[in-house]
Amino acid sequence: MLGIKSICICGGGSLGHVIAARLSSKGYAVNLWTGHPGKWAPRITAGDLNGKSFTGALHAVSGRAEETVAVSDAMLLCVPGFMTEQMLRQARPCIREGMLVGSVVCSNGFFWIARHILGASAGLFGFQRVPYICRITDYGKSAMIKGYKSKLKIAGSPGAPADALAAMFTQAFDTPVYPLGHYLEATLTNSNPLLHPARIFGMLSRETTDCFDRELLFYEEWDDYSSDVLIRCDNEFQRIIERLPVNRDEIPGILDYYESSGAASLTRKIRSIAAFKGIRMGMTRQAGGMYRIDYSNRYFTEDIPFGLLIIKSVAVAMGEETPCIDEVLLWMQGKMQKEYLTASLLRGKDLPGSGIIQNFGIHTAGQLASL
Repeated sequence: MLGIKSICICGGGSLGHVIAARLSSKGYAVNLWTGHPGKWAPRITAGDLNGKSFTGALHAVSGRAEETVAVSDAMLLCVPGFMTEQMLRQARPCIREGMLVGSVVCSNGFFWIARHILGASAGLFGFQRVPYICRITDYGKSAMIKGYKSKLKIAGSPGAPADALAAMFTQAFDTPVYPLGHYLEATLTNSNPLLHPARIFGMLSRETTDCFDRELLFYEEWDDYSSDVLIRCDNEFQRIIERLPVNRDEIPGILDYYESSGAASLTRKIRSIAAFKGIRMGMTRQAGGMYRIDYSNRYFTEDIPFGLLIIKSVAVAMGEETPCIDEVLLWMQGKMQKEYLTASLLRGKDLPGSGIIQNFGIHTAGQLASL
């Protein structure tokens, strides 16, 4: 038994809203660590598209780790990758021996960032995929769940038993949660780190303008070229994980995951997913009713330095070539006005601000596998 009765939710984004509401409605004392504590109501509600909702009370809301992390049995990061290191460094003085530290998403490098900051004995855990597709409806008060996962998977370090965590979160989320055998099965994913960059490259790399007369739909206008790019990137990704000590069934290929046979059927499948309806490309409204691509949104700031670039860094450590991933990264970094790759090499000046494994002392496949 884990004995977790209180949980610090770190981050007040959409996932922070929903998970805080869910855990508090299940009887956990939820302490929320957020940069905007004054904007939160005492109770938080999350609803879904079927009219179901749940509400929970927040035990404490604060912008200080001393008032949230320090009084909790566990902490769960619900923040983008670029905030992970910063929050863990701030939290470190408040993390007691034996306290569990987790992340709702692990593809941003959470496990090696956390071990680097907290030490090899830290009890770490994290999910393979986020439990909800959700959006804030009224900040600090309510959020909307647009989609659920039918099942979830969780990994843990030796000090954070995945079996016990899976049982706990199965009850807390009312969703089956299964333990993974290796932390890399939660960390390496072809979900957002491949899905989003491949789509953006497919959508925009052949365009001659960044400005459009409408907001582009991210999934509902998905095309076969985007599918082809995603499949080629995934083929490179699969060659990487073939050489790692993971259960391949836990990281299925894109075509298997979406039950598709090729680019055309993958396009049809992605366009048909109800939870993806209405999701737009990040754009800013311009004069005259035009919309310009926003290269500072999370499709870029999260899914490149804390997503696709991490996959590239693992490939480098293993000596694997990734021509399609490189093509996407080089185009994306140009739009972001960043330099991560020079030619196809990890030598760019902006690498220190990313989650690549080399930034945290990992340079070989053996070091990665034995973290």
